[in-house]
Amino acid sequence: MTAGPTREAIDPARFISNPSTGKMGYALAAEALARGADVTLISGPTHLMPPAGVNLVRVTSADEMFRAALNQASGVDLVLKTAAVADYRPEQRARSKIKKEALRRRSVRSRGGDGTISMRMVPTPDILEEVGRRKKPGQVLVGFAAETGDLAANALKKLRRKNLDMVVANRIGAAGEGFESDTNRAIAVDRHGKHTELPLMSKSDMARAILDLAERLFEERPGRRAGA
Repeated sequence: MTAGPTREAIDPARFISNPSTGKMGYALAAEALARGADVTLISGPTHLMPPAGVNLVRVTSADEMFRAALNQASGVDLVLKTAAVADYRPEQRARSKIKKEALRRRSVRSRGGDGTISMRMVPTPDILEEVGRRKKPGQVLVGFAAETGDLAANALKKLRRKNLDMVVANRIGAAGEGFESDTNRAIAVDRHGKHTELPLMSKSDMARAILDLAERLFEERPGRRAGA
């Protein structure tokens, strides 16, 4: 399970990130533990206390989360990728703090005399796509999508493109939903094309609803014997 944001350093004093707090991922970890699962939580920077009993792996950048996720994913039955991973990072990280009066880094250049700067950005690894590419037979992979557009359409595209079993999509920017909130509203789209509306509820309640859906997909694994 991954949770929280990543931070992509510009220099030792500055970074690019997003408002994710990790609340949804931590709620899922707690619920999975309560159901008797052996849980590994790969967490970006957050102020949350990890659930007691979780195997916690702390990371900061997308590259670190990528390596940790690939290291853990091959040996588990269910993968939930709730982290809000930065899609881009600065091409170069300055070793010392960039001063306003001395912008001389190759990745940052000043434009004219108005104090503005431009920075070259490069893509970070697509963790979900790579885990989907390496997915084992019988393994269930659940992705999350924070959207501003059509939730169902975007979720279905992501599911197909990244070889997922389910995508949980929520809208960002709405009151009581998404980043930083204690509540959430979402839609879950599974590999059969089934859409499940998840109305506004606490993130703890949503964690229970998401794991109920994921467990049903897990029960459908090819070759699984009834009652096994």
